[in-house]
Amino acid sequence: MGWGTKNRLARIIKSDGRTVMLAADHGYFLGPTSKLENPRKTLEPLIPYADAIMVTRGVVRTSIDPLSAAPIVLRVSGANSIISEDLSNETIITSVKEAVRINASAVALSIYVGAKHEHQTLANLAKLVDECEEYGVPVLAVTAVGKELGKQDARYLALACRIAAELGASFVKTYYCDGFEKVAEGCPVPLVIAGGKKLETERDVLQLTCDAITNGAAGVDMGRNIWQNDNPVAMIKAIRAVVHENASVNEALNVFEKEKS
Repeated sequence: MGWGTKNRLARIIKSDGRTVMLAADHGYFLGPTSKLENPRKTLEPLIPYADAIMVTRGVVRTSIDPLSAAPIVLRVSGANSIISEDLSNETIITSVKEAVRINASAVALSIYVGAKHEHQTLANLAKLVDECEEYGVPVLAVTAVGKELGKQDARYLALACRIAAELGASFVKTYYCDGFEKVAEGCPVPLVIAGGKKLETERDVLQLTCDAITNGAAGVDMGRNIWQNDNPVAMIKAIRAVVHENASVNEALNVFEKEKS
């Protein structure tokens, strides 16, 4: 890993080896998701508490102040929508040169292991890694499961994460599952955990975060479980307490209640 890649990755994964990423790239296939209809309004109060923001170039241009110091993880795969039969039919939609122009700290691309277009998405990752090597840009591989959420088991996720690392991903975004420690042990690059659909309670979100960190994750890349919360700033601060301060679930809930009030 070259100096530039290491430097960019260090903007995202902090000196404690942890990160709280804010995912807000949902619109690229979901459209105007609830509470993300106006990205600028949603993101502005949260950006100061995020170690990095995962967004598309359209949201960067329209909704993030260029004076912001928050690192950008730029979504560069897509060309599908939620109404498509097969979400795995993705390609690279944003060039590495564009990522450099935007001053992205990393780029993100989905892989769909076991899906119809597995080969295509894995080839996309390999090609992207090759191109990013020339510019010193880290690549985040996202182990997407499309509409098949039942694939969130340790055996499948360990396979997907290891393949992503083998193809050269600098870090990997995946799901938490029972036996997650086996997924982490088998992946030689940092793992960040997706929040997925909004969970029922704040305790559920914080328990997920705590379990992930305890069992080997470097952090989280959460979206809906932060900005769909009625108190999103309190939520991200509570998550930060778990990730960066090793707070327990109850301690983090106290942070949430204090910030909410």
